[in-house]
Amino acid sequence: MSEFINNKEKRVENLFAFSIGIINRENGKKLIEKHQFSIDQLTPHDVIEVVDKLVRTGISTEIIKKNIGKILNVFYKPIVQYPWEKPRKGHFLYYLMQENRAVEKYLDEIKISLKLINKKAKADEDYIGDYQKMRNNLLKLNEFVLHYDKKENILFPYIEKAFEDYRCLQIMWSFHDDIRKKLKELEQILKKETPDLKEINKEVAALFFLIVPIVFREEAILFPLALEQIALTDFVQMNKEAEDLGYVYDVKTDKADLDAFAEFAKMQSKHKETENNLKTGDIVDLETGFLLPEQIKIMLNTLPLDITYVDENDVVRYFSSPKDRFFTRSKAIIGRTVQNCHPPESIHVVDKIVNSFKTGEKDEANFWIQMRGKFVLIRYFALRDEKGNYKGTLEVSQDITEIRKLEGEQRLLDWE
Repeated sequence: MSEFINNKEKRVENLFAFSIGIINRENGKKLIEKHQFSIDQLTPHDVIEVVDKLVRTGISTEIIKKNIGKILNVFYKPIVQYPWEKPRKGHFLYYLMQENRAVEKYLDEIKISLKLINKKAKADEDYIGDYQKMRNNLLKLNEFVLHYDKKENILFPYIEKAFEDYRCLQIMWSFHDDIRKKLKELEQILKKETPDLKEINKEVAALFFLIVPIVFREEAILFPLALEQIALTDFVQMNKEAEDLGYVYDVKTDKADLDAFAEFAKMQSKHKETENNLKTGDIVDLETGFLLPEQIKIMLNTLPLDITYVDENDVVRYFSSPKDRFFTRSKAIIGRTVQNCHPPESIHVVDKIVNSFKTGEKDEANFWIQMRGKFVLIRYFALRDEKGNYKGTLEVSQDITEIRKLEGEQRLLDWE
């Protein structure tokens, strides 16, 4: 049974079949019983895929809109149980959610006023003051259209790039337009000198039925997935794009919060880039840090040392290219045995050093010579893994002529 539950493709297929059944007005109770396992395990992403599939199947926008509420009512529990971390201050979605909180306050005030108006009208009491308050709040809802403008023109394009199943946005956009249309209709109704309470009750209820579900679908389905799929740096860009449009009601951004989020996004982006580079082999994990191959090359070539690495099979694998080198090196030696890189007279010494390393008799060997007016220290180190297995020899040569002349002290604070 667990294999069935965790099979995402099969789950989406079942959820789609359930949705088609609802659209075709099949028995809802039987549909739920048949697909209960898939329903209990669904995620917001499954919902996005199902709606996308409904659109791609050719079902009209109006039919999907007419039935999506019924479908999501059945999906409600697993949707709200989906764990997601709410966006922090400075995040584009944080401000969209703040706008939702602000519009909810207006909706609550409108609901209270309308309830009071109906009560007073029934008791034949004067309600004109309450009506004016409600009217003003209803007209204030026109400002909330900017919320939808930002979604459509800023957020949606990024979602389309991040999601293959982006066609659900077409349905949400259509609901936005329904809200715009309903607000205009209400505006005309509110211009009448004598309020028609029956008409107002009907139109306000219709408006609530449009706005409230969209808030839920944003914050329980769309925003969690956007946070998972869209890069933080893209949200930084969305903040910049939203500057010209601004936010509704008393929602305001703070420069310090925006800057802090931008810095956080930058750091997270670098961390993610490091992880990706590690996966693709473009970056090297050195346990105490992560470096690009180019950085390692520059670092090794900057050291005032001649470094040559010979592997456990006596094959030369690498040499550094410092600014001033003492011994001639060419790329032709890469792949040659270390014995073939020395004159016959010194091969026995090379073999003696390497063999002492291989047997574990020694771990290093040191020599120093006078060479072209320089005093050169030549050191050989046995390389071993964590288990002590021999992994090659490292030759390190250094001009210590000036080092030998050092006397006294020169502290860091004395340096110029």
